[in-house]
Amino acid sequence: MDFGVFDHLDRSASPLEEFYEARLKLIEAYDRAGFYAYHVAEHHSTPLGMAPSPSVFLSAVAQRTRRLRFGPLVYALPVHHPLRLIEEICMLDHLSGGRLEIGFGRGSSAIEVGFYGQDPADAQRIYAEALELTLQGLSQKTLDFHGEFFAFDNVPIELEPLQRPHPPVWYGVHSIESAERAARRGFHVVSLDSAHETRRFTDRYRKVWRELWGESRALPKMGIGRFIVIADSDAEALLIARRAYPIWHRMIS
Repeated sequence: MDFGVFDHLDRSASPLEEFYEARLKLIEAYDRAGFYAYHVAEHHSTPLGMAPSPSVFLSAVAQRTRRLRFGPLVYALPVHHPLRLIEEICMLDHLSGGRLEIGFGRGSSAIEVGFYGQDPADAQRIYAEALELTLQGLSQKTLDFHGEFFAFDNVPIELEPLQRPHPPVWYGVHSIESAERAARRGFHVVSLDSAHETRRFTDRYRKVWRELWGESRALPKMGIGRFIVIADSDAEALLIARRAYPIWHRMIS
């Protein structure tokens, strides 16, 4: 079992230059402590996420750590140009010595996608198309692609990732169907649902994986996300957590 950190980089009262430096020092501590990976969320125009460009922040992480794997969870594909993203992924993989792990999604907020001039109703289709396009561009020297939203003819891909055919991909699972899709693609999976629901997803993932690959390939990682509050006592930890999770507090009281 490996332990990782999923960070929203939510804003504090500190000036931004102090905020970023403090967070990078914390990530250095994750590296020293032996955590498996650090993943950062992408948000826009909200204090929930101060890493609107995950690639920029993660390039600093690459230089401040030595063993820790890291990546976006996720790149919100409707607000990224695929060619630019392909190049950034390749750069980050080399800057980190092959420690990059990538996640892709449609974006969690329709409002944020709308700020970029995208119709939120198109977000899922843009995500699906851009995912295929990005993975294709990471594994080929020339890009030819014709879809609903993107079209490229004979575009040279000068950069390539260090990890081939591309860095490991993480996929969020929230249903049996999404677990099946991830198993067929060979993606790592992570769930934010209950332990009971997550067990249903991972059981199905294992079954589909074994049907496809048998024992010839190692099973990808399957993760579950949980909020953790650390304090000197359980009572103090609960007091801290109640400020952010009042509904949860009422449920357990």
